[in-house]
Amino acid sequence: MNAPRKRLLIRPGAIGDFVVSLPALQHLKAPYTEIWCAEQNVPLARFADRALSIGSSGLDRIGVLPAEDVFERLRGFDEICSWYGAANPDFRGSVSHLPFRFFESVPPAGSGRNATEFFCGQVGAPDGFPSFDTGPHARQDFVILHPFASSPAKRWPMDCFRVLAALCGPVAWCAGPDEPLDDARRIGNLFELARWIGGARAYVGNDSGITHLAAAVGTPVVALFGPSDPVVWAPRGPHVRVISGTSLHSISPEQVFAAVASLV
Repeated sequence: MNAPRKRLLIRPGAIGDFVVSLPALQHLKAPYTEIWCAEQNVPLARFADRALSIGSSGLDRIGVLPAEDVFERLRGFDEICSWYGAANPDFRGSVSHLPFRFFESVPPAGSGRNATEFFCGQVGAPDGFPSFDTGPHARQDFVILHPFASSPAKRWPMDCFRVLAALCGPVAWCAGPDEPLDDARRIGNLFELARWIGGARAYVGNDSGITHLAAAVGTPVVALFGPSDPVVWAPRGPHVRVISGTSLHSISPEQVFAAVASLV
């Protein structure tokens, strides 16, 4: 069987899902590679020849609304690797005449494998660290603090972050567009955010997509884990420290500061 010359990768999911999948996605690069992903992740798909948001691709119309234009575009690929629709038998049936390969979009419970290792195993890629090349930049003398996460249960208390800020010296606070925090830096384009994080002396954050992004640009990272399993979901990189506890309240600012000091 000839190797595909035109391959489509369909990777739904949040920022962290995309980042931990990067080594697997990059391994699948063909002479022409297109990727359809969540809109916020499009700027991170720089290894691909073209990137579209899943919403703009019309993929969600298949099996629901007229979608002949979408089928026509899908027919233009030799192979389609999809983490979208794997558990949806109606979608799979609708595209059964097309060269789809489906993959589970999250590691199964109890797998005991880091997510990046799991996704690499799916596609036969060598295990590795997710990484972004954001170009050269001089390290700046500040530590980035990102006190948010998708779930309140994953957030180290803000009071602890403020004590840590006093210990760390110059800090820069990082927040998303809708996250309430005075004086925080907000950069909507994730590649530009990655460039900014890449210049920091260190980064401290919760179990979140931005923490995975920080690790992928090579910034020294301290990641704080409570309810989620760090064996599966901890960021990977050459300069990462993970601090976990049965409760995030059990992690002290002094403990986190010691981890930062050990990295810089």
